[in-house]
Amino acid sequence: MSSSTPASRRTVLVTAVTAAAGLALAASPALAVPVRGRTTGVPGTPTESDTISRHSWTSRRDWRAGLHEGVAPTPGRRAGVRLRTPQGTVDYQDPHGGTTTTVWEYARWTGPVRVLPQPATEVLPSWNAHTPPGTWLRVEVRVGYTTGGRSPWYVLGVWASGDGPDVPRRTSVDGQKDGVTSVWTDTVTLDDSAGRARIGSVQLRAVLLRAPGCDAVPVLWRLAATASALPDRFEVPPAPPGLASGVEARVPHYSQNVHIGRYPEYDNGGEAWCSPTSTQMITEYWGRRPTPEELAWVRPEYDDPQVCHAARRTYDYQYGGCGNWPFNTAYAASYRDMQGVVTRLASLEQAELLVAAGIPLITSQSFLAKELDGAGYGTAGHLMTLVGFTDEGDVISADPAGRNNADVRRTYPRRAWENIWLRTKRYNENGQVRSGTGGVCYVLFPLRPSAAQRHALHALGIR
Repeated sequence: MSSSTPASRRTVLVTAVTAAAGLALAASPALAVPVRGRTTGVPGTPTESDTISRHSWTSRRDWRAGLHEGVAPTPGRRAGVRLRTPQGTVDYQDPHGGTTTTVWEYARWTGPVRVLPQPATEVLPSWNAHTPPGTWLRVEVRVGYTTGGRSPWYVLGVWASGDGPDVPRRTSVDGQKDGVTSVWTDTVTLDDSAGRARIGSVQLRAVLLRAPGCDAVPVLWRLAATASALPDRFEVPPAPPGLASGVEARVPHYSQNVHIGRYPEYDNGGEAWCSPTSTQMITEYWGRRPTPEELAWVRPEYDDPQVCHAARRTYDYQYGGCGNWPFNTAYAASYRDMQGVVTRLASLEQAELLVAAGIPLITSQSFLAKELDGAGYGTAGHLMTLVGFTDEGDVISADPAGRNNADVRRTYPRRAWENIWLRTKRYNENGQVRSGTGGVCYVLFPLRPSAAQRHALHALGIR
């Protein structure tokens, strides 16, 4: 989004109609021995009260550690799990009318309980997968509480690579809560009424599904979760310009606004397409883009049809928009040998570590027009790219809110941009306190990054 007065991301969620999307799956017991989360000392943590931990399952060792129910390791060089032997069938009726199929074969992988190094208040999951026609994926999260007990299995995504009539429509699931935590589209969040309880552990589960009689095989390459407990803050300490000063990634420039009014079924282009437009720019930076056959559905008079394609492939039918964070990283990772995660960074210094290695970011922020010189707009929620820094350390963004493609490259004052991205509290135009995103970003990178890129990713606990 990029207007001055739209409803906030979470306000939209609260007022959305709850969709019934339950799979009749019996819960699997958690593995008996919790695995302590991997953490890495990283530069630039603003305060000792910040806690961000990143957890991922990507290696053959990671996948072996889980509970296998009808899944098997993937062959070849890329580690993952695939549907091998269906464990039975489950019922799922698509609430959004994408398919008439209601019975599905399934297999399931359940990860071990990951004990967090510090208690958290939010968990952001993400995944990378390939689901051929007739197959799809359901990602679930269960959290344990420091006061005892645990949540039910929350559904964080019903997802498919495509959107043909043989699979359910891509969707989040509203209305999930247990009195301690709630799901807000793509995030598990501690409720205000939770008292002393905090999230002390996280467990992920993936259900791979296909229509009976279908022999296509869905594959899961990555599961990830970022757990965090950020303090309430209207301002963050400044980080001085660092090793990325003078570095700029050469990304293509696409404006969301040239698409205003296009495809109402995918939320009309314009400000609603900031996330897929940003995702498409960075995906193409890595040399991946849709084929002419994949773009054949776009009206021929529309320029930049790949942005329309990205909007279609990231659209969340329950949320009613293209801003579902893990749907965007999953879309980018649907291209050959690409990966993507949703995470938080604790400082601009950490962002510079990635940018200096040639890994541009996609960042989430909200601000008033007067808070960011050069923007010319205010927003209750907007995605833009962070592609570099000037010699003086100011931020270079390919901002999809530009009027046209030539207006997309922007330079923003370092201190102002840093604060609006990293803060967790802000004032809206009416002086009311609202939430900030606290350093949320998408990190997209290839399966085989360079040595420098791999070093930067691993330094931040991304692998």
